[in-house]
Amino acid sequence: MNVIRYYDHNFNANEWFIVISLIVGTLVVLKLPKRFTNKTTSVYLLCGVFTGFIFDHILSVLPVSYYDINDNSSFQLMDFLSHVMYAPFGYLFFYIYDFLNIKPNFSLLFILVWAFISVGIERFCEYIGIFHYQNGYNSYYSFAIYLVVQSVWVIFYRIIKAYGEKQF
Repeated sequence: MNVIRYYDHNFNANEWFIVISLIVGTLVVLKLPKRFTNKTTSVYLLCGVFTGFIFDHILSVLPVSYYDINDNSSFQLMDFLSHVMYAPFGYLFFYIYDFLNIKPNFSLLFILVWAFISVGIERFCEYIGIFHYQNGYNSYYSFAIYLVVQSVWVIFYRIIKAYGEKQF
């Protein structure tokens, strides 16, 4: 049974957070000194969008449906924009990792810090109405997901760093 649940009917904090995050995130990405090629930058931006989209759709649709995104349980434009909002966050992960020149033996510490930051942002998003948890889900489960995703991102970064844009 696919009943649409409504949480809100107004353009308020959750939508404003998405719009402002997109604008500020885009400006930050554009203003930061260039560290990667355009191709690599695009890939890092897409990492944020892709992983956000995949995990949000795995966890927020039937049969599991652990949470709804934004004002109701159906997919809307703001839901799509909330996935695009992950692009600057993902890019900043790679950018800061590269900027700080994190050595492999300190990668776990970096991942832990970013996982805590990610959960903090997610908790704020829950507070303002972007996420509506159900069926026993909470942000502690997301912490484990962030650890896995960001670990894969570090491996991916190391592969790109080692092989660059070489053709295979």
